[in-house]
Amino acid sequence: MKTIHFRLLNVFAESIFGGNPLAVIEDGSDLTDAQMQAVAQQFNLSETTFLLPSDHAAARVRIFTPSYEMPFAGHPILGSAQVVRELRGAGDAFSLDVKAGVIPVVSKDDFWTLQAGEHQCWPALATTSQLADMLGLPSAAVLGPAMWGSYGEQQLIIPLAQPEDVHACKPDPLLLKVYGQNDKRNANVYVFARTADGFRARFFWLQHGNICEDPGTGSACANLGAWWLAQAGALPLQARIEQGRETGRDNVLYLDVTEDRRICIGGRVLQIGQGTLTI
Repeated sequence: MKTIHFRLLNVFAESIFGGNPLAVIEDGSDLTDAQMQAVAQQFNLSETTFLLPSDHAAARVRIFTPSYEMPFAGHPILGSAQVVRELRGAGDAFSLDVKAGVIPVVSKDDFWTLQAGEHQCWPALATTSQLADMLGLPSAAVLGPAMWGSYGEQQLIIPLAQPEDVHACKPDPLLLKVYGQNDKRNANVYVFARTADGFRARFFWLQHGNICEDPGTGSACANLGAWWLAQAGALPLQARIEQGRETGRDNVLYLDVTEDRRICIGGRVLQIGQGTLTI
C-alpha cells in the first residue's frame, strides 16, 4: 500500500470556487505510469499533475487527463508551481520541466505567469460555412482566418464576430470530429471574440462521442497568442480573457504578447484543500 499526499487548487480563479480545478500529487516518484493514470481517473478533473525530481528545473511535472498524458497544459503548470514554491522553497521565479520543455514561471503573491515556448500556426482547411455548421452558428458569426495552433496540444482556433456568438455556440459532436480532429485524433476547438479589454472564449473537446467544455484553458490561451502573431496583430498585446461562465465556473486568464514576440499567460491560483490517498 502507498500513501500519497495531494493538494486541490483552483487556477485562473477570481473567487474561491471559481477557476479551473486541479489536483497536484506532491510526490509521484513511487508511482508507475499506470498508477498515475488511475489516480487522474479517480480525481476525474480535467488534469491531475505529479511532481517529481528534476536535474535542471525546480521540479519535473507530469500532466494527466482522466484518459491520457499531456505534454503541456497551462493551468496544471501554474497550479503545480504554487505547490512547488511551498514544498521546495523555490522562491518566486523558477522553471518547471514538462514533456513540452522547460517552462519559466514567475509569481507575485498568488498570481502566476508562465512563458510559453516555441509554437506553430497553420490555416484550417474547413470553410467558414463548415465551421459555422460545426459550432451551430450562422456563417456571419465566424470570422477568418481559423487556424490550428500547436503549443503543447494541437487546437483549432476560431475567431467569432462578437461575444454573444461565443455564448451561443452549440457544437455538433459529429462535425467536430470531422473538422476539429488533430493529428493525435483528439477533437477540440477554441472560440473567441474581442471585448473592450481582451477576449471572451470557450474551449470544447470530444470525449466518448460527447461534447465537453473546459472552464479555463491555458494552452489555448497560448495558442491564441500564436494566432495573434500569425495575423500580425499590434504588439504588445495585453488582454484579459474571460472563460467558463457557461460551465458555472468563471475563469480569468491574462495573455501578454510582447514586442519581441514572447507569449506569456497568467492567472490567480487558490488552494482550497489537501489530503492523502491510499493506493
